[in-house]
Amino acid sequence: MGIRRVFSSLSHYMLPRKRAGEGESVNVSDCESVKRQHFVCCTENSNNQAKNSSGGLGISNSSGNCSEPTVTDMAFDDGTPRDIDEDLHSRQLAVYGRETMRRLFASNVLVSGMQGLGVEIAKNLILAGVKSVTLHDEGTVELWDLSSNFVFTEKDLGKNRALASVQKLQELNNAVTVLTLTAKLTKEQLSDFQAVVFTDINLDSATEFNDFCHNHQPPIAFIKTEVRGLFGSAFCDFGPAFTVVDVDGEEPHTGIIASISNDNPALVACVDDERLEFQDGDLVVFSEVRGMTELNDGKPRKVKSARPYSFTLEDDTTNYGAYERGGIVTQVKQPKVLNFKPLKEALKDAGDFLLSDFSKFDRPPLLHLAFQALDKFVSELGRYPVAGSEEDAQKLISITSNMNESLGDGKLDDINPKLLRHFAFGARAVLNPMAAMFGGIVGQEVMKACSGKFHPLFQFFYFDSVESLPTEPIDPSDFRPLNTRYDAQISVFGSKLQKKLEDAKTFVVGSGALGCEFLKNLALMGVSCGSSGKLTITDDDVIEKSNLSRQFLFRDWNIGQPKSTVAASAALAINPKLHIEALQNRVGTETENVFHDTFWENISVVVNALDNVNARLYVDQRCLYFQKPLLESGTLGAKCNTQMVIPHLTENYGASRDPPEKQAPMCTVHSFPHNIDHCLTWARSEFEGLLEKTPAEANAYLSNPAEYASATRNAGDAQARDNLERVIECLDRERCESFQDCITWARLKFEDYFANRVKQLAFTFPEDAATSTGAPFWSAPKRFPRPLQFSTSDPSHLHFIMAGSILRAETFGIPIPDWVRNPKKLSEAIDQVIVPDFQPRKDAKIVTDEKATSLATASVDDAAVINDLISKLEKCCQALPPNFRMKPIQFEKDDDTNYHMDLIAALANMRARNYSIPEVDKLKAKFIAGRIIPAIATSTAMATGLVCLELYKVIDGSHKVEDYRNTFANLALPLFSIAEPVAPKVVKHQDMSWTVWDRWIIKNNPTLRELLKWLSDKGLNAYSISFGSCLLYNSMFPRHKDRMDKKIADLVRDVAKVELPAYRNHVDVVVACEDDEDNDVDIPQISIYFR
Repeated sequence: MGIRRVFSSLSHYMLPRKRAGEGESVNVSDCESVKRQHFVCCTENSNNQAKNSSGGLGISNSSGNCSEPTVTDMAFDDGTPRDIDEDLHSRQLAVYGRETMRRLFASNVLVSGMQGLGVEIAKNLILAGVKSVTLHDEGTVELWDLSSNFVFTEKDLGKNRALASVQKLQELNNAVTVLTLTAKLTKEQLSDFQAVVFTDINLDSATEFNDFCHNHQPPIAFIKTEVRGLFGSAFCDFGPAFTVVDVDGEEPHTGIIASISNDNPALVACVDDERLEFQDGDLVVFSEVRGMTELNDGKPRKVKSARPYSFTLEDDTTNYGAYERGGIVTQVKQPKVLNFKPLKEALKDAGDFLLSDFSKFDRPPLLHLAFQALDKFVSELGRYPVAGSEEDAQKLISITSNMNESLGDGKLDDINPKLLRHFAFGARAVLNPMAAMFGGIVGQEVMKACSGKFHPLFQFFYFDSVESLPTEPIDPSDFRPLNTRYDAQISVFGSKLQKKLEDAKTFVVGSGALGCEFLKNLALMGVSCGSSGKLTITDDDVIEKSNLSRQFLFRDWNIGQPKSTVAASAALAINPKLHIEALQNRVGTETENVFHDTFWENISVVVNALDNVNARLYVDQRCLYFQKPLLESGTLGAKCNTQMVIPHLTENYGASRDPPEKQAPMCTVHSFPHNIDHCLTWARSEFEGLLEKTPAEANAYLSNPAEYASATRNAGDAQARDNLERVIECLDRERCESFQDCITWARLKFEDYFANRVKQLAFTFPEDAATSTGAPFWSAPKRFPRPLQFSTSDPSHLHFIMAGSILRAETFGIPIPDWVRNPKKLSEAIDQVIVPDFQPRKDAKIVTDEKATSLATASVDDAAVINDLISKLEKCCQALPPNFRMKPIQFEKDDDTNYHMDLIAALANMRARNYSIPEVDKLKAKFIAGRIIPAIATSTAMATGLVCLELYKVIDGSHKVEDYRNTFANLALPLFSIAEPVAPKVVKHQDMSWTVWDRWIIKNNPTLRELLKWLSDKGLNAYSISFGSCLLYNSMFPRHKDRMDKKIADLVRDVAKVELPAYRNHVDVVVACEDDEDNDVDIPQISIYFR
């Protein structure tokens, strides 16, 4: 196996590696030099080389034999090479697209400096799948490094850092070549890379290397970054004229045209289906315009006076044809050229800094100076300032002051000695949360440099989290190293906070991408690693192949294993002192016997690593109830956000909600689609109806006919009637007994879906039909459909039949022959199907009401029809084999061999073809129909780093709300918006006040009378008390007065009929109260303790 290598002239080291299921590990010593390719030069030749190469590119190998292409190959052959493992990279492809991924696969990157920051950057690049990552470091592993580098263990002490890192980093992605360099770098060696990153380099050397990269042809992207305690910096130079292909990564905005005026300038109005996202100056193109066809020439036109549903064009359309109907307007995304300055120039003239925290508007210029002063300090003394040394701090302040004075008119008014003192104390330390955050940011910048996708950082970024320090002054002796793996962290925060971190009882909810990063961070920070500490992690999911591109604690041999168990084992390998328990329970009402009151009461902090809103809301309510801090975060592609939920200081997660996603009306999806999303929504609905719901409904009847019939008669509605009709159709008229029957079924479904239904729709509503007001029925956004004529020479038609017949056979337990994948043999089988002629019905009812929620129409004789259908069902089931059952198919998007997405993509694309909507490939169909959340490792790493910076504050326990930070970031732009959390709403009554965080506790199991008296003493008149949905007391009901002397817990048992389990020691009641002026008062929840 020939694996390509970089730098044949240098000494590189590749440790042996072994993959699950393979034989002995292989040492690869032969090195072949790989020539640099600039990202715009992805030629056909290089693609062919990529396909035939077995290493380095993350590309699936093509087989050597020249077999006949399959139906799937033909259906999705759009001329682009199939060279990406879509199972592995599906979430990343949803962010970058294929072209960007191919550019990444051709990129060689150098990362110099393998302390915490360097290894985080390398990890993110390897997960992304660049061609090669070369690790450079001349130093050896120290105990100090174990605070921030997740690949080092105590066994690595004294080894070269790069050599100690390579094996574990290689395990992340065997398709990426991971190399090492341990000798001093020369400028000429940089020629072999598309991008170089330096994390531990002095300014003189950095300037020398940067000049070489800037002037190289083509330029080599240069990044200098470092983290010093709670301070970090990044500098980018991608050359004198770097082209950004796509500045934001968003899909081009579109609009559906409603009218265009014959004016100068022309006014374009769009339908109010969705707001337009155009901005003044955008370029747009027109298509499908009827009447004013001059606009369909493909020429980009500039938008002016952009409004939510209209805009004007600079064009004069006075003499154009009159607009009739139809038309799509689409944004044209423009490339952008950036002129980077080399480091030497940028240090003197930095330009605008990228700002992250608007409360620190004056901070970047000071840190720009401080990092230069630190470089001078190290060059003069040969070391970093010592933590706690006032002498060293004063020297750094003095250097900074002198440098500031030399700036003349550009000098700063205040160099903030207090801040510089913190900077000096932590200057030697690389903290894990800072490394994780900057590892995400810089990793993304490297990928921008290699691909041209997203707007680069231009050019300096500075950040600090000095608020993370303990609020109380730290004694200098507290900074002294204790000869432990946490010494770097102790040098910043002191040993007292370190002890608090180690004794924390932490609950991490979720073990996916966020959860893996959190576990790594927490293990390195020493959280829950002390004798009193404990970390509980839970996740009910198992590992899938698509997880491996960002959930970095998992390997391919872990596929199918529980996420939480594997992640916990990996975290223990990072820090063996971690006290961790892994559970496989979903957190919710159904597991309150596992996560019971005592469990929640003993927790110090909750870290959410969830992927859905409902679970987040539940955990939020639990944290509110037990008054526990909750650290919340989430990602969406290159975007991420963090939210701190701190008892009594901030609002809770559920206090503000995003508006619900807009759903297309049912009639639009079923009869009047106008975009591919509508087609895919319909396709998935049909898939689930045909292959999951109807077979499951049939099995429900077959398992217990009497019970099913009784339940259906009791329902007696249009939905029950519809279900019966589908079951009868499935088990009688459309029952399949052979594979040829399945092909017949699929062929007739094609005719029904894409010919007959369209013919019926066109018959009911002809192209010239008008509404009751006289307006054209087929006006925007409706698109008039055309029926399809089936042809075995059309690969997409064959693909529909193949996928449909295979899945139909699966539901009936019919063996699937191999020949179905052969286009010629499949065509012969299809030719045997007799397709009846279609006659449109005059009485067909087609739903056009956008407010309709069901396509089933009720009738007065539903009950009689249901009885008749049940009789038919009983008769048809007599012809079935004994114990016959169907095999319902549950949709699974991440298995490309199961034909689920093949059928959904085929259904959607044929429907799109009916309505002249652009079709999509299977991958794009998977994103939309599978509701895949775009995800990349970089934004995940950044989010968890930011959260862990807040964790220091939570564990310290004495910070104010203004010390905490919530963040929204978009690495694509890049944009950072960091702000204080919002305080909770305060309710006041008499001399009392409370917030959502308050819960009133009453012990000793009071009676109803005692509870009312307790409230009355507070000036509150209770008129209603309820437990869940059960009313325990209402002042309007005379008989409720008989309950006055009963214990509240007994009322819950007797009235609500609730058994109180042994782990429950209290009940919660909701009380409605008025004050003495009869004004309602919203009081906190009341907990009645009865044990």
